[in-house]
Amino acid sequence: MAHPLQLGFQDAASPVMEELIHFHDHALMIVFLISTMVLYIILAMISTKLTNKFLLDSQEIEIIWTILPAIILILIALPSLRILYLMDEVNNPHLTIKAMGHQWYWSYEYTDYKNLEFDSYMTPTQDLTPGQFRLLEADHRMVVPTESPVRVLVSAEDVLHSWAVPALGVKMDAVPGRLNQTAFIASRPGIFYGQCSEICGANHSFMPIVVESVPLMHFENWSSLMLEDT
Repeated sequence: MAHPLQLGFQDAASPVMEELIHFHDHALMIVFLISTMVLYIILAMISTKLTNKFLLDSQEIEIIWTILPAIILILIALPSLRILYLMDEVNNPHLTIKAMGHQWYWSYEYTDYKNLEFDSYMTPTQDLTPGQFRLLEADHRMVVPTESPVRVLVSAEDVLHSWAVPALGVKMDAVPGRLNQTAFIASRPGIFYGQCSEICGANHSFMPIVVESVPLMHFENWSSLMLEDT
């Protein structure tokens, strides 16, 4: 869960998000080193009156400043491509959930169960209980089992939406007439908040996403109760 004045990412709740945070730190360190070196060269050129005639016309230094940036780009590109392919992998999901975007709420359908579907609306401010978050709490949460691969099929009924949960490292556009898919594994129990990340109309800010990760036994009990209610 994000908090005021937070500068970094939310705590990772999935293996993919952990990899994304590691890559962010890796790339940020490279940017920091390049910026430090450039700043040092600028200050050195401004502050010194000496001129090295061998640097004015040198094949060696041209080779260095051509090859070195290429090596740096390779050091950034290889882990980036690795994570990109990891995010696209959907291997034998234990559970498939269809998330449909509407103006302005989400509906969820557990396709492995019969008649297990519900709509998820934002909880109005006056109905919030102590400890719940304004504009982030929903009346029905998407419940998933912990440490189980979950596939989410994302689409929309009316306009463009985007199903995004930062702590899980998931963001997928919901396009009318098109079925996109993403996957995640919740590595720990908890409640993870997200919001529609595509401007979709007047109430775009009022369609939160709440994913609750629970142990498998609790998930089975929850699904049984939901099926009894329907």
